[in-house]
Amino acid sequence: MAALRIEGYVIVSAEGMLADARNVMPDALKFEGDAKFFSAALDRANLIVHGRNSYEDQPNSPKRKRIVLTRGVKALATDPANPKATLWNPAGASFEGACAAAGIESGTVAIIGGPGVFAMFLDRYDTFYLSQAPHVRLPGGEPCFPEVTAECSPQRVLADHGLQPGTTTMLDPAFDVVVTAWERRR
Repeated sequence: MAALRIEGYVIVSAEGMLADARNVMPDALKFEGDAKFFSAALDRANLIVHGRNSYEDQPNSPKRKRIVLTRGVKALATDPANPKATLWNPAGASFEGACAAAGIESGTVAIIGGPGVFAMFLDRYDTFYLSQAPHVRLPGGEPCFPEVTAECSPQRVLADHGLQPGTTTMLDPAFDVVVTAWERRR
């Protein structure tokens, strides 16, 4: 689906974690500048993709079309709790099929997690926006990609999948929070 632009969005701790040891995004990883950046990006997106435990929890969330990855359906289904959501089991249907079921054939798709979902698109991202909070530590937390370890950073994972660092933007100078646009050169 060349008409789709695939973008990823995550904020991580100093060691590349997106959640704490309880698999919860702690308040320590929530910064106003990053929240504004994230919200504006999702407002521009045509489709949001995330796992069943990930969500954006914003005022415009109910208005957004989305695909929710789940093993709770055989292939594709409309979410009975949200008519704007398509439930997708990747074992039963292709991503292109899920997009078609959601009524999206072109535009921007924002991938917002969790780790397994981020990893599924590593070779398809046009841009991955990696926000970093260098002063936040989450020992034993959940990494943004399954491959992230003490020896393998999120940046290494992105580079290993053909993405290169582009523009870095300061989001919160008081806490040194920045976002780097990792881009696929075509």
